Amino acid sequence: MGVRNFEDLVVWQVAMDFAEECCRLSWRFPREERFELASQLKRSAVSVPSNIAEGQQRNGPREFIYHLGVARGSLAEATTQLRIACRLGYLTPDEVMGALQTGTRISMMTTALIQRLEGLRTTHDPRPTSRDLADQPSTAE
Repeated sequence: MGVRNFEDLVVWQVAMDFAEECCRLSWRFPREERFELASQLKRSAVSVPSNIAEGQQRNGPREFIYHLGVARGSLAEATTQLRIACRLGYLTPDEVMGALQTGTRISMMTTALIQRLEGLRTTHDPRPTSRDLADQPSTAE
């Protein structure tokens, strides 16, 4: 089955799980941090699946690759914020381990997807649509 929209992408599905987990972890922050670090964590985590979705709906691999890069940047922000929360004692390493592992998985999946999309750009018309991915596997695993 080919990729018809962003919801078909396993990387988007995993990124949604990551965003949900980060939001839940942010609820454990002290009250005074709810509008600071917790808010930053939620925004950066939500940006990961949002940019994957936006990029997949754009006009071809070039724009998709760009948005996957933005998603990777947001992922780096969120994982950094989780590590800061641990250093400050808001969360324990055990509490963030799952989210960090999911972040690593997303990073590997986006890298593989970028490489596949770059292959499409060099072997097809320079501006193919995301429909050209229909015959490509939907995961980067």
